[in-house]
Amino acid sequence: MSYLVTGLGNIGTEYTGTRHNIGFSVLDAWASLRKTTFSTLRYGSMACIKHAGKTVWLLKPSTYVNLSGKAVRYWMKEENIPPENLMIVVDDVALPFGKLRMRARGSDGGHNGLKHISLTLETEEYARLRIGVGGDFPKGYQADYVLSRWNDQEIKELPFICNNAIEALELFVRQGIDRAMNLVNTADPGN
Repeated sequence: MSYLVTGLGNIGTEYTGTRHNIGFSVLDAWASLRKTTFSTLRYGSMACIKHAGKTVWLLKPSTYVNLSGKAVRYWMKEENIPPENLMIVVDDVALPFGKLRMRARGSDGGHNGLKHISLTLETEEYARLRIGVGGDFPKGYQADYVLSRWNDQEIKELPFICNNAIEALELFVRQGIDRAMNLVNTADPGN
């Protein structure tokens, strides 16, 4: 059984270390933990890990956040991934910094990456792990905020947040979305 875990982010050094790229950061940390590397393939960078006897494809789309659906749809077809085995890792300004929220389905919540994925897949029936990046920005400056870099204190906490996200993703692969949601959404963020 195969899974596709897609971390949303933007390619290019100018976006490295930005809030919008938390999805990339989590997948990089997971690949590093499992001592695997990413290969540049069509529509993105891919790595493969095994967890609980299952194959998990890690995808960092090269299409930019707002066009992520192209990469997701292509790799779902290429690797024959059913929608219930898809997970999107995404930043969320509505959640406090470091807070995780897992959902089995739902709206895009104003996130352009999720919006494009939903339009491309023609469904909102796919799992997502939202990671809080805080919302400390003036009205109308959300884009500037998510494209800004982490501050020094946040940088110190990022490894713990990535580890919490990896544990949540492993729960999803091992025990399914319902059990993972129950545990993740009631857990303390640990920071």
